[in-house]
This record gives sequence, C-alpha cells and structure tokens, in this order.
Amino acid sequence: MNYSKYLNYLLIVIGCIIAIYAQAGEKQDVVILILGIIILMFGLFRVSSGIPSKKDREKNQDLNQEDDV
Repeated sequence: MNYSKYLNYLLIVIGCIIAIYAQAGEKQDVVILILGIIILMFGLFRVSSGIPSKKDREKNQDLNQEDDV
C-alpha cells in the first residue's frame, strides 16, 4: 500500500483541525495557528508534488501517440 499518500491527506486534515482549533477560542493563539497552517501547507505541497504539470502530460500524450504510429 502507498502509505505516503495517506500521510499527505492526514497532514492536511491535522493541519486544518489545528488551525480551526486555534481560531475557535476567544483569545486566538497565533503560534498554534501558524503551526496548523505550516502542517496544512506541507501536506498540500506533498500532494501537489505528485501531480504532473500540464506540459508534462501533453509531452507524454504526444510520445504515446508517436509510439502507436
């Protein structure tokens, strides 16, 4: 199984929960909010790094079409 994929989504969820928790109280804890946002962004970065760019996808499609001919 690909545990890295699940870890990425878990980081996103944990980051969201921490950020919401930091905003929920009357006195907002800025340090906890920043920590939650950092965890959230790290998870999003890991997810987006696995998605190929549009140019890479077009190159791969062009190469696959040339191989079929």
